[in-house]
Amino acid sequence: MTTAEAPGESNIRPLSPLPGREPAVRAVDLVKTYGAGSTSVTALGGVNVTFDRGGFTAVMGSSGSGKSTLMHCLAGLDSVTAGRVWVGDTEVTALNDDGLTKLRRGRVGFVFQQFNLLPTLTAGENITLGLDIAHRRVDPQWFDEVVSAVGLGNRLSHRPAELSGGEQQRVACARALLGRPDVVFADEPTGNLDSRTSAEILDFLRRSVDDLGQTIVMVTHDPVSANRSDRVIFLSDGLVVADMTDPTVDNILERMHHLDAPQKEA
Repeated sequence: MTTAEAPGESNIRPLSPLPGREPAVRAVDLVKTYGAGSTSVTALGGVNVTFDRGGFTAVMGSSGSGKSTLMHCLAGLDSVTAGRVWVGDTEVTALNDDGLTKLRRGRVGFVFQQFNLLPTLTAGENITLGLDIAHRRVDPQWFDEVVSAVGLGNRLSHRPAELSGGEQQRVACARALLGRPDVVFADEPTGNLDSRTSAEILDFLRRSVDDLGQTIVMVTHDPVSANRSDRVIFLSDGLVVADMTDPTVDNILERMHHLDAPQKEA
């Protein structure tokens, strides 16, 4: 684990990808503020970070630390106040609305706490929805591989109301992977699930990295979930303050305790 010696020190330059890995997503001097003047709030205060291709990274921090804002800015779901973001070799912050739409449909996958499935479509139709909207052909072999990986082979004709919460989230995961995106952003993907189902979803995300070569960036508050990742980035007050590789539940909890300690003492 490496930790900034002073707040914000790790934001001086982009955190480097692991040796031999290409960056899937990176941000340079990323700033996001809401409001103006005396009422403005700085959600991100100049973040520099790189996420490796084929890696599984968890983003953690206390409530209000900026972790969801960071994900939304990286994914092109929210505009930035200053700084630059790339997905692969495409500068997200230079794209117009049409370019952002194409990026989100073709280069980026999403898994959210809310499953965001259309109730009138079957599981199979929900999985292919993104490609259908983008008028992209579904590769039947890849579809079968993804469906097999999430264990939904016998549930494709069922509508969301006929599926459990875990099955609905697996549909959302399959939909995110089907377009072979550069990166999948997952925002608290197990937040609405029980512990057993959460473990199943995390197992699938882990396998998607190990077996399918997917890149995952997951926002979570849960050390057990973050433990499944290769790397944990910690945010505090809109800055990256620590970068941990090979995380364990114990050292994640220790790091979170140190992040929270000043707030508890105040």
